[in-house]
Amino acid sequence: MTNGLDLETLANVGEFVSAVAVVVSLIYLAFQVRQNTASLRTENYARALERVADMQARLSSDGAFAGIVARGTADTARLTATERVQFTWTFYEMFGAFEFMFHQSESNALASEVWQRWADTLSWWMSFPGVRAWWAARPAPFSASFTRYVEEQLQKGPSDPGATGRWITFLHGKTADSPVAGTDDSKR
Repeated sequence: MTNGLDLETLANVGEFVSAVAVVVSLIYLAFQVRQNTASLRTENYARALERVADMQARLSSDGAFAGIVARGTADTARLTATERVQFTWTFYEMFGAFEFMFHQSESNALASEVWQRWADTLSWWMSFPGVRAWWAARPAPFSASFTRYVEEQLQKGPSDPGATGRWITFLHGKTADSPVAGTDDSKR
């Protein structure tokens, strides 16, 4: 009987050790999943940011292209047909990056704080008449959920209504402390 009891004790110890090993494995797996999720978030943001950075680099290095975007955002009627095509695909690329970030945020693969920054940027772009005209005329669709989101943003209006005005003032070479046109100070 002693051997039977020893075998039963060993079996119980084996089951206990197996249970502990399973729990430790699950904890390790949860830790790995959490690390992988954090890494995925970082990678997704980097991919989206790279797309936007490429567009910004082109805008900052190509004056003619920047002029097309500046004129087009104000009024697409100020663009030639060829420039409207460039403007269209520029905003497809930009809004494609926004759409990617939107979907990553929806699936919790992009931090909500990061998405909020870009959602506000999207809202800012949508405050320009030329961008709204492009959105209304876009020849190819975006995903249904992203389209609904942009349409809701159009209804709400910009998150910072004064941002567009400040930008236009800046583009015209003025700042908040610039002298008023027509005063003696304006001739400096």
